[in-house]
Amino acid sequence: MIEEVLLPFVSERFLRDERYRDGHLRILNALPQRRVLGMHIPDMKQLARNLCRQGNSDEIIRNFEQEPSENLSYEEIVIWGYLINMQKCTLDERLEMLSRFIPVIDCWAVCDCWCCNAKWIAKADKERIWTFLQTCFDSDKEFEVRFAVIVSMLYFLNDGWFDRVFDRIDMIDFGRIKSQYRTAKGKPVKPQEGTVQGAEPYYVRMGVAWLLASALAKYPDSTRDYVNRSNLPSDVIKLYIRKARESFRTRTANAL
Repeated sequence: MIEEVLLPFVSERFLRDERYRDGHLRILNALPQRRVLGMHIPDMKQLARNLCRQGNSDEIIRNFEQEPSENLSYEEIVIWGYLINMQKCTLDERLEMLSRFIPVIDCWAVCDCWCCNAKWIAKADKERIWTFLQTCFDSDKEFEVRFAVIVSMLYFLNDGWFDRVFDRIDMIDFGRIKSQYRTAKGKPVKPQEGTVQGAEPYYVRMGVAWLLASALAKYPDSTRDYVNRSNLPSDVIKLYIRKARESFRTRTANAL
């Protein structure tokens, strides 16, 4: 939709170096049908800032909302999310924009880029946002649930919310969540073929594991207590232990 604006910012190395391009696509692991232009995150963020400064970001967001999602590139969706975070608006208006953006998320990078840059949440009405997240937690779509998990990890994993977050994580029904990714063994033959090396919904399971490892760094005793009495699947616990061992903050901590 704004692809012509983005093309000058596409990485020259992505265009010319096949090995670099394949590595970029493997890390991103977007679905096969999602076009990836090859922009870097800092360039996308800066472009979103520039669009906001030009004063027409409202119109751009409305155009994104009206465009069939299959027509949008990965980069356009990331920029759409950045624009929502950068808007000067009320919480009601932002949540309304989010309600139309979240169903379009189909990649871990789109989800996590938005979540990590939603700094406004720290000063917003947490009860309102928590209520909003419940619809995402209850969704049967992989990235709507991951969205709720990552937002909870980044902005609700503190003294006032710790128990509520863990009670909600414990209620996730992994078996009813649908994924467009399929499980496959070994390294994908193609760099963008929509496969994962783990049980579906892989990106929800990894999101919960990441949340648990983050919680272990902040509240080790409470996290261990929760993990040992939780209803989480055994593979999620194993992913959490792996995450904890990989993190410099928790690699020497007892995860269980």
